[in-house]
Amino acid sequence: MELPSPSDVQVPTLGACTVPSPLPMAEDGFIDEGDRVLLFSSTRPLQPFLQSGREPPAFEMAGPRRKIFFDPKKLTCGIVTCGGLCPGLNDVIRSIVLTLRHGYGVQRILGFRYGYLGLTGKSSDPPLELTLELISTIHERGGTLLGSSRGPQDISEMVDTLVRQNVGILFTIGGDGTLRGASAICQEITRRQLSIAVIGVPKTIDNDLDWTMRSFGFTTAVSEARESIYAAHTEAVGAYNGIGLVKLMGRHSGFISAHASLASGDVNFCLVPEVPFSLHGEKGFLAALERRLGQRRHAVVVVAEGAGQDILQDPAHQEQDASGNLRLKDVGVFLRDQIGLHFRERGIETTVKYIDPSYTIRSLPAGALDSEFCLMLGQHAAHAGMAGKTDLVVGLWNQNFTYIPISLSVARTKKIDPRSDLWQRVLETTGQPASMPG
Repeated sequence: MELPSPSDVQVPTLGACTVPSPLPMAEDGFIDEGDRVLLFSSTRPLQPFLQSGREPPAFEMAGPRRKIFFDPKKLTCGIVTCGGLCPGLNDVIRSIVLTLRHGYGVQRILGFRYGYLGLTGKSSDPPLELTLELISTIHERGGTLLGSSRGPQDISEMVDTLVRQNVGILFTIGGDGTLRGASAICQEITRRQLSIAVIGVPKTIDNDLDWTMRSFGFTTAVSEARESIYAAHTEAVGAYNGIGLVKLMGRHSGFISAHASLASGDVNFCLVPEVPFSLHGEKGFLAALERRLGQRRHAVVVVAEGAGQDILQDPAHQEQDASGNLRLKDVGVFLRDQIGLHFRERGIETTVKYIDPSYTIRSLPAGALDSEFCLMLGQHAAHAGMAGKTDLVVGLWNQNFTYIPISLSVARTKKIDPRSDLWQRVLETTGQPASMPG
């Protein structure tokens, strides 16, 4: 693993903090600026640093500071949600508002509608005044109170809106595209020499953001995915040569599929983007599936949406979505059809039941663990903004909340390492071949 340099983990600030924090807490409850969270969780990687006298790499610890940058009485804050829906969006919005209002006494908090589009001024929907009454029960519902959208917008127009609305802190809740947009907004703010902080809260249900152990919505997604796997297993064992096929979210990373497979214990094949496979040939997936049916007369297959794209995609005719991402081909439908064709050609009777719960999962309210997690993310985002920190994302590392520069968090996508303990546990649980080449 390539380690970040000291400059890579340095979080920008708007200036010196001179305003005493109004938070009602004991003196030892505040976080010192020098508090850090080590990147390492074991002692062996630390030895070279200890022997050479160098300071090991570490992230800035999240939390409230004794002195803050903004005067809460004069401050306006803004919140925007971008990208696809995810369980917990409303929980994060509510947490930020509650912390700003109850903890710091900020009176004016605006919610910009439909993602970055609402920041450009092109939308006919004015910002919502996020009062305590308005956000009181939104955590009980899925989706986002503010609406969302995809795709880039004019950076200069968005900063113009922040200036016009006198916004001092902008909270952006979204995935890597949203965070890159937030960092671009920071650059324009710096160019104009404005005192506006931009704080990112990572929203990626796939749990694929680097340098953070967990993103909100992921736990809820795994829990609900397990219910779909249970249904697929029930259908499979109820039929002669029954096959239950479940497609789950995961464009580049198969964490939902892997953890849901482990949680269910009923999956026989877990196909993820990080581990290529072939359909045909003696060692391919279809042959392995046929052997499984011959042994047990049923099988459950879980596939992440980004798996097998090397088989489906035509390099000469690739399309992109509104966010500039490769438009994925539907691997679930493809596998369903290929499985049916394979066994028909061999004269083997099978029954295939296909389940795609993706949009059902995305629109759910957050589960208990995610709700608590969202609450803490929102609180730490508010603490960061009030302290004048900017161009950062709130993360979780080694069981501590941290502040990570956006540039570091989006530099690469977190993926399953096929050599990791996680993937080894998947192989042991499913019994699938370690590789399925053609």
